[in-house]
Amino acid sequence: MKYNHDFKLIESGESYRVYQSENNVVRLDCLKNGIRVAMFKKGNYMFPTFTICPGDSEMPECGRDKLSLDGLETSPLNVTSNNGVDSFRVSGVDISIELHNFRMHYRKNGQLLFEDREYISYNFENELGAGSYHAITRYDDEEIFGLGDKSGSVNKNKRHFRMETSDSMGYDANSSDPLYKQVPFYICRNKVGTYAIYYDTYSNGDFDFGQELNNYYGIYKSFKCEEDALVFYVMFGEVHELVHEFAYMCGRNIIQPKWALKYCGSTMTYTDAPDADAQLRKFVELCKKYDLDCGGFYLSSGYTQIGDKRYVFNWNLDKIPDPLALSDYFWTNGIEFLPNIKPAFLTDHFLYKKIAEKGWFLHYEDGTPATFPFWSGMGSYLDFTNKEAAQFWTDCVKEKLVDLGYENIWNDNNEYDIHDDGVYADGFGHPIKAKLIRPLFSYLMTRASLKALPPEKRHASVSRSGIAGMQRIASTWTGDNNTSFEDFRGNHRIAMTMSMSGLFNFGQDIGGFAGPRPEKELFIRWIQYGVFTPRFVLHSWNPDNIPTMPWLYEDLMTEVKALFNLRKRLLPYLYDTVMSSVQDFKPIIYPIFLEQPDYDVDSDNYFFGDSIIACPAFDKGATSVNILLPDNDYGWYLGDKRYEQGQPITVKSTINDLPPFFVKAGSVIPMDEDGLVYYVYAEEFGSFEYEHFEDDWDNPNGRNTTTKIRVRCDRDTVTVRSIENIKVRLIDPKNRKLIVTR
Repeated sequence: MKYNHDFKLIESGESYRVYQSENNVVRLDCLKNGIRVAMFKKGNYMFPTFTICPGDSEMPECGRDKLSLDGLETSPLNVTSNNGVDSFRVSGVDISIELHNFRMHYRKNGQLLFEDREYISYNFENELGAGSYHAITRYDDEEIFGLGDKSGSVNKNKRHFRMETSDSMGYDANSSDPLYKQVPFYICRNKVGTYAIYYDTYSNGDFDFGQELNNYYGIYKSFKCEEDALVFYVMFGEVHELVHEFAYMCGRNIIQPKWALKYCGSTMTYTDAPDADAQLRKFVELCKKYDLDCGGFYLSSGYTQIGDKRYVFNWNLDKIPDPLALSDYFWTNGIEFLPNIKPAFLTDHFLYKKIAEKGWFLHYEDGTPATFPFWSGMGSYLDFTNKEAAQFWTDCVKEKLVDLGYENIWNDNNEYDIHDDGVYADGFGHPIKAKLIRPLFSYLMTRASLKALPPEKRHASVSRSGIAGMQRIASTWTGDNNTSFEDFRGNHRIAMTMSMSGLFNFGQDIGGFAGPRPEKELFIRWIQYGVFTPRFVLHSWNPDNIPTMPWLYEDLMTEVKALFNLRKRLLPYLYDTVMSSVQDFKPIIYPIFLEQPDYDVDSDNYFFGDSIIACPAFDKGATSVNILLPDNDYGWYLGDKRYEQGQPITVKSTINDLPPFFVKAGSVIPMDEDGLVYYVYAEEFGSFEYEHFEDDWDNPNGRNTTTKIRVRCDRDTVTVRSIENIKVRLIDPKNRKLIVTR
């Protein structure tokens, strides 16, 4: 009976309980720091997850059973039952379940943290329309963080978001929605405590955090999706703990090669040009001319053109007569290529007929390929849930790219713009409507591309679109952003949002991708900011065909070269931070309030690793930046000068200056200064340690090494101890004697 569902316990174990009504099943599992709830119809098949892959777990080829507990730490479920209410406690939160309509209530220290909306919170018998639904209480002053690459303020309260992926070129970073990622995970902090929810689905949906009102219910927020089954995780802890918890649940980040952290060039202008080979070689010569250390080049899709269309795996030999010779030329000059590939084949593609005959495209019910608008034509998307299709893709990547020296992959335009209910995928042998798993195709494409790359070395794997869990197989960026000061700050806030959504290794198209070329001030300000992000890439598509390259403004080359040199100097610290992120499941850049909860959530300032706070200028015409220094016992250093915690500081910052950044007292920062120099930022008294990692891809000794450094600060001396011979520079306002010993 609608609006009237009575559940009863039918099965229980040490850490789980299964409830059932007439047509619905609810399984509840108690985890170390929260619970998992699965709601589904009796006997229905649930599509597997490709997101939940805890720690070092291996993701099965066809995905992981959504109800698997492998790698997840469970807790005993000690339930008391009274008058149709089951109660238990997990991670300091008291949870009770009303078995009528299965309403759940969460209390901390006797106060209501949140609860399922009154009357009905779930869509058991389509009372609330098609698909799944979950509505819970909200507070007007609560703060909401996460959801991947969502626009606007870091606090998403009172916003409405569409949960799907979109090729949103030239988006407004302060208001556009949706963008490129689908990450249905958010953290909510209110006056009682903090919790997080992840909905394990790939179907399109909506989050409403306060725009929707309904007089029949109290104040609530809601999630809707098109999938019939609803599986969600509720986790408890502080904001930084929940960021870590979700990252751990999704699995360890891919380790990118160190060169990928250097400046990487990119522009559509070069490969769209008829003399693309010459344009690309000239790029290398200009890097030499200006003495810019370049690690890679993102090869835009113009290399695949026939006429004005783009054909994946086609080399336009008029533009690039010898692809192998070009890759050799770049490689000889220390630069790697990341060629752009797209997952749709235009209907006149030379491989289209073969793929269609094999049944490897997404298709209609009668088996004919489904077609969609794609890059100046109609095309069909490859079905990566078909194992043979995925292997075909891997083989093409190897033959057409890897074997020609292009050993890193840029997976692009992979948002799979499918809305038609009548389009199907193989679903690994369980046919499924393609629109129910749209963002999963992005992940599977990226995985199939990665399989083509030689396993004996590290590669850069990049994807524009994806799901939570994509970080295991690729880095990413904020997509085709717009060139303006307003979007510049908006991109920063998207970055902070991504950092709290498990997506740690990312960056932006510095200077903006779409729109006019950046004016001088915006150009320099965005590079100043980009120095303190994991991905350092200038990329553009400007109407005047003048690409956003480091030498865009000849009269600013002194400032540009200084910024590039700063990035080079910081690379050892950044690589340590990346490795720490991989090992410890923590973000590379992140908002200051993760460490100091009362700090402004929308601050322009942010952590770059655990020891540096970056202070970029986002306002046109600014000549200084402001920061309220967060808590740290002995304060912070700006250059050689120390400042106390809690101080509001104004620092000069023009386009002619290096961007200001503060270093935490009690830190060691390894710097590349034509050799490794360890900058030791002394504290008043006590000891601290640091480890610097060099892997065998970049170490001339051909082995992994970890340099351990121990620092002790006494009244008259600062002693630095390491078993290696190291170069040290001491930063200490007390001018104590430096002792370096083994």
